[in-house]
Amino acid sequence: MRFILASASPRRKELLTNAGFEYEVRPADIEERVPDGTPVSAVAETLAMQKAVSVLEKESDAVVLGSDTIVVLGGKILGKPHSREEAAEMLAALSGREHQVYTGLCVCSKDKLRSLTSCTNVCFHTLSEKLINAYVDTGEPMDKAGAYGAQGLGSMLIRKIDGDFFTVMGLPVAEAARLLSEFGIKGALPFEE
Repeated sequence: MRFILASASPRRKELLTNAGFEYEVRPADIEERVPDGTPVSAVAETLAMQKAVSVLEKESDAVVLGSDTIVVLGGKILGKPHSREEAAEMLAALSGREHQVYTGLCVCSKDKLRSLTSCTNVCFHTLSEKLINAYVDTGEPMDKAGAYGAQGLGSMLIRKIDGDFFTVMGLPVAEAARLLSEFGIKGALPFEE
């Protein structure tokens, strides 16, 4: 059975490859829409389902994995910044505070669909304006939800993580492997249903 990752994320590709999965990449080309009234805790899973199902519609003979990650501070979703100023504002808001990172996963085939949400608490150090500006100047925050990447220079902003680090990177690998095993897709280690 073909296995398709419905994402162009280099981090997700690296994590799947490191876990021993063989897959094709077909990024979902959709306009992300979350129905009104969707709880913040369900947004990432909703978007992951939309991505996976969208790719499955074109690749019906495959198993498709969709994933989406959001950063939430005080109940408010922090998306990808649209400007340098917005990135700096997000980082200043996160400074010295705890926030949540939700990654939703969806695995589907023509016969079934399974999905879940993984949540990890992240606490930042107190960040000076100089540090925030230096980080924004690197350009790293610009394509990241919440304006930081835990696997890059953004790792120096994090004081503590409570939960699955890979959720923060955008793909909780063990959870993904367990879901994929239900569809007969195996990585380097054997997870059973």
